[in-house]
Amino acid sequence: MKRVIINADDFGLSDGVNRAVIKAWQEGILTSASLMVGGDAFHEAVHLAKANPGLQVGLHLTLVQGRAVGEHGGFPSICDSKGAFSDDPVQTGMRYFFIRSFRKQLYREIEAQIVRFLQTGLPLSHVDGHLNIHMHPVVFDLLCGLMRKHGITTFRLCRENLQANLTLDRERRFGKMVDAFIFSKLAGRCRPILDHLGIGYAQEVKGLLNSGRMTEEYLLRVLDTLADGTTELYFHPGCLPCAEITRRMPDYRHEEELAALMSPRVKGRLKELGIELGNYRGEVKTYV
Repeated sequence: MKRVIINADDFGLSDGVNRAVIKAWQEGILTSASLMVGGDAFHEAVHLAKANPGLQVGLHLTLVQGRAVGEHGGFPSICDSKGAFSDDPVQTGMRYFFIRSFRKQLYREIEAQIVRFLQTGLPLSHVDGHLNIHMHPVVFDLLCGLMRKHGITTFRLCRENLQANLTLDRERRFGKMVDAFIFSKLAGRCRPILDHLGIGYAQEVKGLLNSGRMTEEYLLRVLDTLADGTTELYFHPGCLPCAEITRRMPDYRHEEELAALMSPRVKGRLKELGIELGNYRGEVKTYV
């Protein structure tokens, strides 16, 4: 049996993202979304999720390119005086790793984001991270204790087969090699800990190496290569114009990704291949 979890990241970032997520859920193949609890459109996203209860929602942990939920004074701090995290993911990752005083702040911020999600009353489907920051070694170690504390049982273990991806899409080869190597090492570190804690994850995640370019043509090729078991495919759909997603992700093909999630060709290919649409709760979505 082959099953795919079709996830949309950045739910709550903006109105443009929110509208795309709900459209892809109601009319397309989307099965889950990851909520940014510090996003400008957080409250709207919660309202929309409650109005569409079949849509599973997880936490999109945000510790870079976003805003903090908790208060973090003193110096140095994980955010600036206005609560904004750095926009530079490489610098942020290095600072989180080497500045030990950040660990208490990170623990408080991660828990604050979990608690803010739980306070919405929405069932928490899974945890992942903006720019996959949830797999950063320091963040992951802190998150493991908090997942146990708050009863979180599913996690995006982000890694992707490089050779399989390059067979389908040869763009950005060097960048893909770097990303695949880094996340292979991170996944190798995370997997045995998740297994020990009894926290579930998909066998593979696709969306890392083609982030922002999960188009219809690429998705159709991916479906033909899926292995047995559960695979998560994550997307960044959006409705334009939207100043926030254009500012944050100017090179992402938001509307093309939404079109892929709505595509009759994709729906037809899923049916032909007998691939189930599911989520991290193990529920199956019928085709629309």
